[in-house]
Amino acid sequence: MRSAPPVKALAFDVFGTVVDWRGSLIREGRLLGRRKKPKVDWAAFADAWRAGYRPAMARVRSGELPWTKLDDLHRMILDELLARSAIRGLKEEEIVNFNCAWHRLQPWPDAKAGLAKLKRRHVIATLSNGNVALLTNMAKHAGLPWDCILSAEVVRHYKPDPETYLGAADLLGVRPGELMMVAAHKDDLHAARACGLKTAFVARPREYGPAVKVDVSRDPAFDLDARDFNDLARQLAA
Repeated sequence: MRSAPPVKALAFDVFGTVVDWRGSLIREGRLLGRRKKPKVDWAAFADAWRAGYRPAMARVRSGELPWTKLDDLHRMILDELLARSAIRGLKEEEIVNFNCAWHRLQPWPDAKAGLAKLKRRHVIATLSNGNVALLTNMAKHAGLPWDCILSAEVVRHYKPDPETYLGAADLLGVRPGELMMVAAHKDDLHAARACGLKTAFVARPREYGPAVKVDVSRDPAFDLDARDFNDLARQLAA
């Protein structure tokens, strides 16, 4: 029996897996609130902004919308939320800056150190639905040590389209079985596994805040199950 090929590269989901989008957006909203004084539940606002993510991408994946990068989808959702929340009086540059809050998301406490360990033996890359500029600015802002930034924008297919996962393997010059998808979201990992990638689940129980219970149970379909990036590095002997 032929042994499985070694993992040569790790591809990371970013929103929720590497960075705390919810806590970061709440902080950005509160900063805006102190300046503009709108009476807004910024936790609910952050949740609603994120909730618009999948339906907006689905419109692109179905062909209802032409290819649209995530920054522009985020702006479409934001404009609707500002109107729904009756937040008025923002200048265009203030709305643009608030939309770029997604470029300034903060990493989970283990992320930078864990990624640095994983980088010692493996190529580490993003594999996110975020567009390249967003992911690049986020890495610069947060000090994330990626070897390579890969995005759905590069192949013009949003996850979970197979083209995204297989395109990442092709761009990195490895076979699908030599690429490990790392994510805190089981649907992402199941889609990657269906394309022949190795998979590693990393638990992020607080992604949606303390009141929301997240499924972090072990799934035997995945190759690895880790508490955080440091634990993943230990398991990969990085």
